[in-house]
Amino acid sequence: MYKTSKKKLTKKYALLKAENICSRQEKCEDDIRRKLIEWDLDEKERNEIIELLIKNSFIDNSRYAKAFVREKSLIGKWGRIKIEFALKQKKINAEEIKIALEEIDNTKYDKILEKELIAKLKSIKNQDIYTIKSKLVRFGVSRGYENGKIFDMVNKILKDLNSDELL
Repeated sequence: MYKTSKKKLTKKYALLKAENICSRQEKCEDDIRRKLIEWDLDEKERNEIIELLIKNSFIDNSRYAKAFVREKSLIGKWGRIKIEFALKQKKINAEEIKIALEEIDNTKYDKILEKELIAKLKSIKNQDIYTIKSKLVRFGVSRGYENGKIFDMVNKILKDLNSDELL
């Protein structure tokens, strides 16, 4: 195999690239750290660049967590559990996650879950009530919603419907 000779980025150029990335889209420390590793910078250089980016407000994990929560809950229609898990994967600390999740509007959150479950219900054809219920619950769980909230919403939706409409 031939080894491609890739020119190593200088610390200064890597910093400029990282600033450019951060200015176009909100990024967390973990996202940029991965980029710096990909660019083959040593640990000392990575830490110095991350420090500068944080100092100059290019990276702010708290700001990132809040933006991530807004995007995933409103646009992606994710539940709190799935959002929390994704943020943990990005090494956001528990306190920042908690604060970001508190910004979710419960009324909108419940409405999104309800709309998603109703849409899923429409796609379920010719099934008995127990199968319908289990499919809706599994769907809600796969979206990262809390079990209690899913069960309550499924029961509400099924109660609101006529049993003749389900079969």
